[in-house]
Order: sequence, then structure tokens, then C-alpha cells
Amino acid sequence: MSGKIRPSHRDQYRCLIPMQTRWSDNDSYGHVNNVVYYSYFDTAVNHNLIRHGVLDIAHSAVIGLVIETKCTYFSSISFPDSVTAGLKVINLGNSSARYEIGLFRNEADEASALGEFVHVYVERATNRPVSIPDEVREVLQSLAF
Repeated sequence: MSGKIRPSHRDQYRCLIPMQTRWSDNDSYGHVNNVVYYSYFDTAVNHNLIRHGVLDIAHSAVIGLVIETKCTYFSSISFPDSVTAGLKVINLGNSSARYEIGLFRNEADEASALGEFVHVYVERATNRPVSIPDEVREVLQSLAF
């Protein structure tokens, strides 16, 4: 088996979050600029936490800080495409969670990009790592595949 990363498929994710590309997402080459993909990752992860009521971006005492991201690109996305972010947790530690995010163009079954995103949970007031709160852990465990 080779170590080559392959595109994931929609059915590999329990959580699918629809998004819309914007005119300003395209770069001079006519496709979504690489930095925008990281914005999609951040949006998908935080949207899911907010939707489940375990993140209040202004007031939560414990928050997840991004410490690592990466992206593997397979095919282009361009405005006015729609994007669906598939979200799952691939590693859940005491104070950190590693997500995998597949970005799907329009109705495609195969991901156009595959990302990883790591949150370390910290106390907002001190920025010191803490255990993932139970209610957050429950949401994250529901994304483990």
C-alpha cells in the first residue's frame, strides 16, 4: 500500500455542512485560492460546535485554539460552486481533537480537498490547556468514525 493520500467520499462523514463560494474567493487563476480552504475548515469546525450549543464565541470559558492545519488538494473549486464540508474527528485526546475535513464541490462524491485541523482546548482567561469539557467531548465523540 502506498502512502499517497486519496480523496475521501461523502459517506465517510456523519456531519455535512453546506457552504457557498463567494466571488472574492477566486484568485487570478480562476479558482478558489488555497488560503480560503483553511477558512472553510475553520467555519465547518466552529459551525458544528456552535450548532450543538457547546461554543459561545464571546463567552465560553474553555475554547479550542488551532495549533495545526494541513490541506491536500485534488481538484479545483471555483465561484459560483457550492461546497459541502464533511467533518469527522480522527483523534480525541484529553485536551485536543484532530478533525478531518473533506471539501466536496457541488454534488461530487469525491473530495476536492482533504484537510486536518487540530484544536487544543484552553481556559480562555489563561490560555493554558485544560481537559475537553464533557459536553464538548460528547459532541466530538459523535463525529468519530
